[in-house]
Amino acid sequence: MKRYISIGLLALTTAACQPAEAPQEAKSEAKKNVPVNSKTVSVYTTAKDTDLKISKGEELVFGAYKQPVETEHFIYLDTAHHFQKFVGIGGAVTDASAEVFATLSEEKQQDFLKAYYDQENGIGYSLMRTTIHSADFGPGSYTYVADNDDELKTFNIEHDEKYRIPLIKKAMETAGQMLPLYASPWSPPAWMKDNNNMLKGGKLLPEFRQTWADYYVKFIQAYEAKGLPIWGLTVQNEPMAVQRWESCVYTAEDERDFVKNYLGPTLHKNGMADKKLIVWDHNRDLIYQRASTILNDKEAAKYVWGVGFHWYETWTGSGMNFENLKNVHEAYPDKNLVFTEGCVEKFKWDEMDNWALGERYGYSMINDFNNGTVAWTDWNILLNENGGPNHVQNFCFAPIHADTRTGELHYTNSYYYIGHFSKFVRPGAERIMSSSSRDNLLTTAFKNTDGSIAMVVMNKTDKEVTYKLVYGEKVLEAKALPHSISTLMLDQPQNL
Repeated sequence: MKRYISIGLLALTTAACQPAEAPQEAKSEAKKNVPVNSKTVSVYTTAKDTDLKISKGEELVFGAYKQPVETEHFIYLDTAHHFQKFVGIGGAVTDASAEVFATLSEEKQQDFLKAYYDQENGIGYSLMRTTIHSADFGPGSYTYVADNDDELKTFNIEHDEKYRIPLIKKAMETAGQMLPLYASPWSPPAWMKDNNNMLKGGKLLPEFRQTWADYYVKFIQAYEAKGLPIWGLTVQNEPMAVQRWESCVYTAEDERDFVKNYLGPTLHKNGMADKKLIVWDHNRDLIYQRASTILNDKEAAKYVWGVGFHWYETWTGSGMNFENLKNVHEAYPDKNLVFTEGCVEKFKWDEMDNWALGERYGYSMINDFNNGTVAWTDWNILLNENGGPNHVQNFCFAPIHADTRTGELHYTNSYYYIGHFSKFVRPGAERIMSSSSRDNLLTTAFKNTDGSIAMVVMNKTDKEVTYKLVYGEKVLEAKALPHSISTLMLDQPQNL
């Protein structure tokens, strides 16, 4: 049985599906908070211990508004204020994902592509990340040049043409458009580093800073020659981590100076000033220190489009650090926050249906968006029954796993939790205010370019929660099932 969304789901207009331009500074602007089309609200729900998977329920009807009292639980939706412009949601096409995809039957490949990239029959991914040569998720380490070729004369992407590029192209075809594609390096070639190793940290040698900057340009040119425009770059994946896999350490000052003196000018000199350059690309815990060091330098800041972050800081016991995002957003409102990577680690097949997998995604996404994030990217889009392949046994969960022993696809609840955002919040949407009177319900809301409003409500508790949605001069009553996430669609275009 096909596990992607196949019935009763809302298709948004073509205009809402187009890739967004670079977001402008977040702003608040007075507008009338008066519903135009809303008479009913469509509700789509995923809930634990039920068969609900982005399933459409009965439509809810608005009634006359009256002042809520403190004993009631309500969510207030306010369109009078709008904030950051939304770029998209997606996942990473790694070597691991592409090689597992290649093992599937043609029928399962089509199911998989529709599940992620078809907005009507799937969850409509609108953003994509990939790697610059190897990362840990793949069969081994490799680069695009021969050893010690400091002129990059041997540069070629033949390795990527076997599995990765074909999958990227098929995903784009299924989406019906060129999705914004950005790329990240895990390590320079070993001979460019002080430890002479792509693994276990090390630093870029000063004499190869220009060569490494030229390498990014070569990558962009090679991919674009294959018909795959590169929308953006991150400078370095996890630049403060010494990993047993591909890794490279940059202090904040190292990254600032590399961007200011090498990578930024090199991109501009080669006609690539439009590429979205993203710094940090690591956890929320140190994001303000990194952002302030780079962005307080005007010469470095002029090349930077955004600040990327991950969610793995929890292993240090520091918590999720959402307030750090708010601090960066408020201090540098002209720059863009991008969640560049997250997954649940320590894969175990018998935990594939653990409800906590999806709830971690929902909790992170709501809080990230409410603190100014414009784009959100999951890690591997597909892994096998072992949580790989991974050449250093760093096995992890993905929203979809393929059992290569049987050829079947297994959809975790993470897939559905992500879908409550990616399917209904489309590129170009603007976040609007959605405020809950109790902390047992989390909520965020966006207004799409077609006028529709997508409000997400998440209940992490063991109890059903009844609440009232107040919108302008109207109110309705709704229920959030235990351990559930729902998307409420309002102000839908008249032709839907």
